Amino acid sequence: MLWNVLIGAYARLGFDVLTDEAFRAMVCARVIEPTSKADTVGVLNQIGAPAPAVRTLFRALARCAQRDYREKLATACLAHATRSGALGLILYDVTTLHFEAEHEDSLRKVGMSKERRVDPQIQVGLLVDPSGFPLEVHCFEGNTAETSTLLPVLQAFRDRHKAADLVVVADAGMLSAKNLNAIEDAGMSFIVGSRISKAPYDLAAHFERHGNAFDDGQILESARVMGTGTAARRRRVVYQYRFARHKRDDRAINAMVERAEKVAAGTRPLKKDRFVRIDAAGKGVDWDLVERARQLAGLKGYVINLPATTMDGHAVITAHHDLWQVEHSFRMAKSDLRARPIFHHKREAIEAHLTVVFAALAVSRHLQDATGTSIRNIVRTLHAVRSATIRLDGHEITLDPDIPAAAQAILDRLPPEGH
Repeated sequence: MLWNVLIGAYARLGFDVLTDEAFRAMVCARVIEPTSKADTVGVLNQIGAPAPAVRTLFRALARCAQRDYREKLATACLAHATRSGALGLILYDVTTLHFEAEHEDSLRKVGMSKERRVDPQIQVGLLVDPSGFPLEVHCFEGNTAETSTLLPVLQAFRDRHKAADLVVVADAGMLSAKNLNAIEDAGMSFIVGSRISKAPYDLAAHFERHGNAFDDGQILESARVMGTGTAARRRRVVYQYRFARHKRDDRAINAMVERAEKVAAGTRPLKKDRFVRIDAAGKGVDWDLVERARQLAGLKGYVINLPATTMDGHAVITAHHDLWQVEHSFRMAKSDLRARPIFHHKREAIEAHLTVVFAALAVSRHLQDATGTSIRNIVRTLHAVRSATIRLDGHEITLDPDIPAAAQAILDRLPPEGH
């Protein structure tokens, strides 16, 4: 039953266009129990599914790179995402995947790690629709700056699908004048998180009249020139104040002040601690910087190139809030599908591994969206539901599975075949 549900989802997404049963086996097996390619055969045998030989699986990985499976999968993913209408928003974020390796090479490099690791890693950029369904995945060298990953992914998406007139949503890590100008010149719009350090200048009029007094949920608008010389362009900036965010920010500031005081007292070694002032008199707490941070507590900013008549401040904030969908897809890829650590060492094999994970993520998100149930719960519930074939004296008898109520509820929510 589980196998039939997985291959049904794989077919509904249009992934059968690859006509590669070994690749399909790797994708579905990763959804069931993420493991090494060599152990995939055992996973398939355990549920009674057709299992290719290990060498066949590795040949499928080679075909994945040679025949550019990711191109066909990305095309199928966009077709699925636009079945009910054209996309208006696409969401982007980047993460790191590490390797169990000691030495760097041309791809696997030590860089800024979101997991605070010092292993060789790669940067992975993921583009999704507003529901978190994956549209593109790209791999970059491990020491690549986050800001420089956005444009290649968007350009590939635009060239592949002839896409334009889209709104790209990304976090503050992607904020640079060069990125925003390039997105705009490509005929796209953007909503990008703004660095809060710019707020005193953007909201100078408010601070002059009201100090740091805000109403919960208050939205303020400003403008800022970004870039220099001929690249300088005036950008719309939206800010929102939330009391709940203020409380979180205050707790974080208090913790950082406590660490800074310990550094000043000599009871804590100096690391990358904020609010520490070092001058001729020695180490101390930079209280001016603390006061400025408290002034900005509770604020979050967004840079956008659409006019308020097209998208007002509330719509901008709502669209940017959907970025949690990208983070959720990354968590699924890393935990449910165990995209990390990666044990391959050649670029072609690493790219093929990412393609398998990309396809498995699409199958998982599709099943979750259709059933309203997590992929882990779907796998656990359907795993034990099996039919049986008995051969006796030259006769075959097929016994239909006994389907528990929880499994039937999942099956009832799945789209009918052909949809």
